[in-house]
Amino acid sequence: MSASPSPAPSRTPIIKVVAASMLGTTVEWYDFFLYGVAAAIVFPAVFFPDADPVAGTLLSFGTFAIGFIARPLGGLVFGHYGDKIGRKKLLVVSLMMMGVSTFLIGLIPGYATIGVAAPLILILLRLIQGFALGGEWGGAVLIVSEHGDPKRRGFWASWPQAGAPAGQLLANGLLALLAVVQSEAAFQSWGWRIPFLLSAILIGIGLYVRLSVEESPVFRQAQERAAAAAAERAGGSAAKESMPILEVFRRYPREVVTAMGARFAENVSYYIFTIVISTYMTQQFGLPSSFVLGAVLIGAAVHVVTIPLWGAVSDRVGRRPVYVFGAAGVGVWAFAFFALLNTESFALTALAVVVGLVLHGAMYGPQAAFLSELFGTKVRYSGVSIGYQLASVAAGGLAPVISVALLSAFGTGYAIAAYVAASSVLTLVAVLTYRETRDRDLSADAGFGRPERAARPASS
Repeated sequence: MSASPSPAPSRTPIIKVVAASMLGTTVEWYDFFLYGVAAAIVFPAVFFPDADPVAGTLLSFGTFAIGFIARPLGGLVFGHYGDKIGRKKLLVVSLMMMGVSTFLIGLIPGYATIGVAAPLILILLRLIQGFALGGEWGGAVLIVSEHGDPKRRGFWASWPQAGAPAGQLLANGLLALLAVVQSEAAFQSWGWRIPFLLSAILIGIGLYVRLSVEESPVFRQAQERAAAAAAERAGGSAAKESMPILEVFRRYPREVVTAMGARFAENVSYYIFTIVISTYMTQQFGLPSSFVLGAVLIGAAVHVVTIPLWGAVSDRVGRRPVYVFGAAGVGVWAFAFFALLNTESFALTALAVVVGLVLHGAMYGPQAAFLSELFGTKVRYSGVSIGYQLASVAAGGLAPVISVALLSAFGTGYAIAAYVAASSVLTLVAVLTYRETRDRDLSADAGFGRPERAARPASS
């Protein structure tokens, strides 16, 4: 039986690579989601006090969406240099950018103090957050996907994915704790700033761990092959290579569209289940912010555990079956989700979030491996970043704004559920029309070509 090519040994054990990647991703998503929760329950009053409640929320979510607009640009820039100089260096830069901008958000005076300058500074820092996150995801999942055993790629690569709900858990947990121990007035006045300022400590920890990780062995091999090929050319001079971004759109247009479509239901449903729920429960039923934060906290805890489980399942049965189950599941569950929220019961609200996020995990768990397997090594950082982040603008970035608009127009959460269901159809089409990728060997590709299929033992 022929053995599949394997990466050159790395001095960094896979467990340490996973830990460093997940820790950094957790910190960055903590920063990003902290803004999302604050945009729902704090920022309308602090930065847009002259607007009516609905308009203030729309304006606040508008600044939330701006972060998504910056993400494709971050993906392009970080992807380009990540494919040129390596995954590790860019991950350190993205972590620093995210941490500094989040810390500074905690220091911005409110509209009552400096007027229109307050929301303008908020928008600028949100743009920096989005730019940094645009480069974070691709590097974090690739440095794990390109390490370790290809037969367990779905499992290992899903751990950085679990950093998203882990970050949500931290953000919601701190905000929920502050909302409980403080009066509403104190929380709105200064308490919300504490989690933003604590970001500085988390960034320091994340940098310490991330700097200790070796560069991806698959990337190092590709660089060595490229150098050897250049040396073989006449005079040892290499022909000028195209930019990775240009090669992505020239050689992988189908893969970019597939990645974007696969992201749609996953991204929309996540922000409905974790961000929009805050606006829905506080404005529709007048429930306190601690009610919603507690429910999302429980859901995020379950989500962290189930994402790696779904990744492991995708190693056994394939990426497509697991992804399809999740996409169809959130499309149907969205209607039950709002039916449970309408009961105003904390237990049923928590159940709605938990089930929604378990189904979401069936997409998010195998997603890192699936997208990594779509592109060749020399453009992989650019490819996964472009597909992932372009979808974020149209899906996650607009989801809160569209949801609030639908709720205002129709007065029912079922209109938002229909929006989730439509997103699910789009994702199902994208995934079902592309072939299975589980057996692709990332280390076998020497350039721009798609990864080859690896030999897989019959027992697996």
